[in-house]
Amino acid sequence: QVQLVESGGGLVQPGGSLRLSCAASGFTFSSYAMSWVRQAPGKGLEWVSGINSGGGTTSYADSVKGRFTISRDNANNTLYLQMNSLKPEDTAVYFCSKYKSSVLVVTATTKYSFDYWGQGTQVTVSS
Repeated sequence: QVQLVESGGGLVQPGGSLRLSCAASGFTFSSYAMSWVRQAPGKGLEWVSGINSGGGTTSYADSVKGRFTISRDNANNTLYLQMNSLKPEDTAVYFCSKYKSSVLVVTATTKYSFDYWGQGTQVTVSS
């Protein structure tokens, strides 16, 4: 069965960096677009970034553009999110998610059209 296991979260000071990882199994990882989404305390789900199956196409929410970088290692079935210049408003549980297609299509509705997601990893940005 499909499994997505996030890791790499933690407590970091404002301005710091973290690298999240998502280990995928149970499906052909290299055939599907993937994304990262987050949920802050008391708020709804927020799409953060997406990447197509080959890794050549990426997209970011305006709130993280220029600070976060999504990437993937298809040989090792792993998705990454490098987060730099972290802000307190980045505090959230971060989830990796799998799309149903290899193509990354980012619209108001399609960016949330994933079929599987992991259990999440907590990121807390605080001094």
